[in-house]
Amino acid sequence: MRLSRFCIRLSLVCALPVVTAQADDRASKPTPKPEPSAVVEVTAPLPTEPLVTVLDAKAPRQPVPAQDGAEYLKTIPGFSVIRKGGTDGDPVLRGMAGSRLTILLDGEQILGGCGARMDPPTAYIFPESYDRITVVKGPQTVLYGPGNSAGTVRFERANERFQKPGFEGFASLMGGSFGRNDEVLDVRVGTPTFFVRGIGTRSHADDYEDGRGTRVHSRSTRWSANAALGWTPSEDTRFELTGARSNGEAAYADRGVDGSKFLRENLGFKGELRRLSTLVEKVEFQLYRNYADHIMDNYQLRTFVPSMMSPEPSAMNPDRTTRGGRMALDLRVATPTLLTAGVDTQTNEHTGRMSMKQWSLPEENLPRVPDARFRNAGLFAELNHALTPQDRLIGGVRADRWHAEDPRQSVALTMMSMVANPTANQERNETLKSGFLRYERELATGSTLFAGLGHAERFPDYWEAITKETLTGVSAFLTSPEKTTQLDLGWVKQTGPVRASVSTFYGKVSDFILIQSGVVKPAGMMGTRTATVTRNVDATTWGGELGLGTRLAGFLKLDASLAYTHAENTTEGRPLAQIPPLEARLGLGLEGQAWSVGLLVRAVERQDRYALNQGNIVGQDLGPTAGFAILSLNAGWKPAPGWLVTAGVDNLFNRAYAEHISKSTNAIPGYTVQSVRVSEPGRTLWLKASLSFGR
Repeated sequence: MRLSRFCIRLSLVCALPVVTAQADDRASKPTPKPEPSAVVEVTAPLPTEPLVTVLDAKAPRQPVPAQDGAEYLKTIPGFSVIRKGGTDGDPVLRGMAGSRLTILLDGEQILGGCGARMDPPTAYIFPESYDRITVVKGPQTVLYGPGNSAGTVRFERANERFQKPGFEGFASLMGGSFGRNDEVLDVRVGTPTFFVRGIGTRSHADDYEDGRGTRVHSRSTRWSANAALGWTPSEDTRFELTGARSNGEAAYADRGVDGSKFLRENLGFKGELRRLSTLVEKVEFQLYRNYADHIMDNYQLRTFVPSMMSPEPSAMNPDRTTRGGRMALDLRVATPTLLTAGVDTQTNEHTGRMSMKQWSLPEENLPRVPDARFRNAGLFAELNHALTPQDRLIGGVRADRWHAEDPRQSVALTMMSMVANPTANQERNETLKSGFLRYERELATGSTLFAGLGHAERFPDYWEAITKETLTGVSAFLTSPEKTTQLDLGWVKQTGPVRASVSTFYGKVSDFILIQSGVVKPAGMMGTRTATVTRNVDATTWGGELGLGTRLAGFLKLDASLAYTHAENTTEGRPLAQIPPLEARLGLGLEGQAWSVGLLVRAVERQDRYALNQGNIVGQDLGPTAGFAILSLNAGWKPAPGWLVTAGVDNLFNRAYAEHISKSTNAIPGYTVQSVRVSEPGRTLWLKASLSFGR
């Protein structure tokens, strides 16, 4: 009944006399430097194969082109974002956030330093600096690291071998409301033997206003520089040395501090050898080091107000060093059978330092204190076997050996109170197992049915094991690993006038790691205090996504998607927290040879299933939320080969709304708080010009 009411309201909204457009899925294929389409994508391209979506990272999109990885992922059905300010939101897939979703930057993992999740992995990503984005939903691969119970996202760069000396590049400029401006330059020069690639990005935005005209503390500036040097002596051999450095600052509307430093330093080396023998089709390896240095303070991006308890500003400076490596072999063990087997490893150390007297004793003069060390080594094997020309069996197994250390000698009860850490100097070791088996049946060319069963075991991450307490103690270091078993069923159709995708899932989670805030605990002579704790519960999740794309009369295009997740805390018989509501998108567009115009309608149902003060490492439920519908317009024009100009108006009617899973607002000097959650931007205008050149 609830779904039918929602669909009726959506149909009324969609009756507005305006139209939108989406790029056809040729833009999602990893071909080098295609001629840009004039069409603005408003829904993600349909899956290219069961549970896999591939996107062109440089294709124009609506809403306003993304300045970080989370904003980009939000356009894919099943994804949502926990908003904290103008940038650095946390991506959520099917209601699952944090380390349940594996994020890889060109095969590498970067783990942020902030104990309050100012810098999730997607905070270090400017999407247009990559060539393609690959999303695998559910625990349906074992090739890319441990714990991917929600899914895996790979931001990738494609450095194909030059066939002759030459160059190629991409540049874009974007301006928009609230002082938004982005600049991107990506140039690659090479010969058949060598290539050099350099990428520079910069993005800036002032505070935005919501639909009520309320200014939200949200301004940000960030930049990145990436370089790659490659050796390609043949079509089957490639070695690549990479380096990156980025930094930025960002104001936040949900907390008492801002991020004044987001420094990332990277060095990596990888290689690939193909067609070594009839058995060995490919050998690939990778080594990398990522360093994240983060500062959060209460005075550089906001007005500091001295008080008796805090006469001077404060600053916290966590950092994390992540080192990793991977080696994999593709073995053609039989004509219809490909086996990928390999090993990967990762170590990371987190340290921190803090000053409550930043003027007289700045944090940079204090020593760094280690508070966590993690180490993982994994073995994996994945098999793709053709049973018949129409039937395929894909499966994989994985084993991970985890080691963790807790070097903390004390833990903080409050900003002014410390107690001895009961797990000081303790170590723990766990062997966790993952695997999946999927059957695919090709009904006709481009039409496939699939059924997959996956299992993933996830070790507690830094935010769950180190920054939280338990109900009965002050250290959550010994929290049990989380175990997810999920069934995925669906159908993908990629040919003919109508393209469609249906994906459903049903999952059971044992020892789901739940975060609960506002827990009242004793504080000795001070009476009581409130704490945020880590708990294990059991949970059940189910839902799915529906996608549809077709052309009408050759020039009118329709794209639609629907996504829903239902989740239950079965231990306590209540809803599982931080689950986004039912969401629908509808795009209609008119396309010419060199132009397009269109609209996007995004409609979200109310959410009255919540668990107050419960959630994940990013945020907790604040109560019910109302539904909303947003109308946006876009246009595209190709004035000359390689050139593309796009424009849009997001939230045309200046609707005031907030996402259900977004963070609560915080009282900030000079800003008015008029909502429970951090509001989304009001009416936003943007204009973007891009140029693909060379080759």
